[in-house]
Amino acid sequence: MKSADPGRVLSVKDLNRYIRMKMEGDSRLSDVWIRGEISNFTHHSSGHMYFTLKDEGSRIRAIMFATHNQRLPFIPKEGSRVIARGNVSVYERDGQYQFYAVQMQPDGIGSLYLAYEQLKAKLEEEGLFAADRKRPLPLYPKTIGVITSPTGAAVRDVMITIRRRYPQARTILYPVLVQGKGAAPSIVKAIRTMNDMAEADVLIVGRGGGSLEELWAFNEEIVARAIYESDIPVISAVGHETDFTIADFVADLRAATPTAAAELAVPSSAELKGQLVQRQRQLNQGLQQRLKRSRERLASLQRSPVLVHPRRYMLQHAERLDMLSQRLHGNLKSQLSLSRQRQKSLHQGLIRYNPRTQAEFAARRKDQANRQLMNAMQSIMKSRLSQLQTEMRHLDALSPLKIMSRGYSLVYDEKEQRLVKSLEDVQLGDLVNVRVSDGQLQCQVWGMKEDEGHGE
Repeated sequence: MKSADPGRVLSVKDLNRYIRMKMEGDSRLSDVWIRGEISNFTHHSSGHMYFTLKDEGSRIRAIMFATHNQRLPFIPKEGSRVIARGNVSVYERDGQYQFYAVQMQPDGIGSLYLAYEQLKAKLEEEGLFAADRKRPLPLYPKTIGVITSPTGAAVRDVMITIRRRYPQARTILYPVLVQGKGAAPSIVKAIRTMNDMAEADVLIVGRGGGSLEELWAFNEEIVARAIYESDIPVISAVGHETDFTIADFVADLRAATPTAAAELAVPSSAELKGQLVQRQRQLNQGLQQRLKRSRERLASLQRSPVLVHPRRYMLQHAERLDMLSQRLHGNLKSQLSLSRQRQKSLHQGLIRYNPRTQAEFAARRKDQANRQLMNAMQSIMKSRLSQLQTEMRHLDALSPLKIMSRGYSLVYDEKEQRLVKSLEDVQLGDLVNVRVSDGQLQCQVWGMKEDEGHGE
């Protein structure tokens, strides 16, 4: 029997932790949808929900924490058929794997809900829901565009609310289908047409409440992209207060109902009038307070000693003016004395450095420098002339012509390109040029004789 390796023996806790890490690292198990029936349901006092999901073939324990189940649009019950989204992991203490739910919907709308969640995730990743791209609504719109069904209660609520709150605004109704197969294209066409018309300052797009299937047109991708591409700010007004449609996420502002959308789109005339009355009251109060402060300041100035006894203050200033005048006179006298002393010093300096004297001294220095330069140049010329004569005598002594005048000559080949130095340089019958001291001789070789002992 093989003995156990102590280094590889795991504790039960370590094993369960290892299995948990494996499960949580599995991308498929980290985000999974499950369809099943609820059994053994317990809603704990802590807010957490404990239950089992089962079908015909199997079951799994599940838990949904309070932070997630608080947003459920329904109350789960024993026997309810649901679809839930979450992850699978291991509860280490019991060594039992279980499902941790984060979302849940009744199974009757499961396929639509899955499509809704998938489209929501896709558009959110593309940035269609980004808060920084949402535009503020105009404070005082002149024209409101309403895109909804012309026969429903929603359009009536919107129109009545706008007329009641802000009657000076004009309303343009663009009738569309709000449910059924052709609803989404009808809404998209209306949004784009209103943008092409460029008359509305804000658009209200919506309808009254209904089931998920009835509201589905506002969850279509083409509607979401039309709202995103709109140059006019859009208020979504789908009358379903508990749930959000895709259009709600894309729109610049979401209203819970069409009536709320109308209230968000326009200000209240009564409130504006009240604000104007309040501003007028504040303005009047401000003017009265400013007038009161001005009167008090004027009265204070009238009681001021400067105005009551102006001659007294004028005499004080006259006395100060006399003092300043005396001080200025003393300063000017001191400055004049300093200037005269400086002028005298400069005059003595000018006498010492008289330009005429300086010019005569410079002329004497120039004459002396000229004489020194001429003497130096003559000395150099004499030395160079003597050196030139010596070099010419040396050159004359080394001149070939001088040597030739003593009886020597130079022998060239016929073309006078090569000096004949040896018998090997010519052959019998060759023409040669002989250069003597006073000219040239053209000769022909008739014979050749090598000196005795030359080849030894």
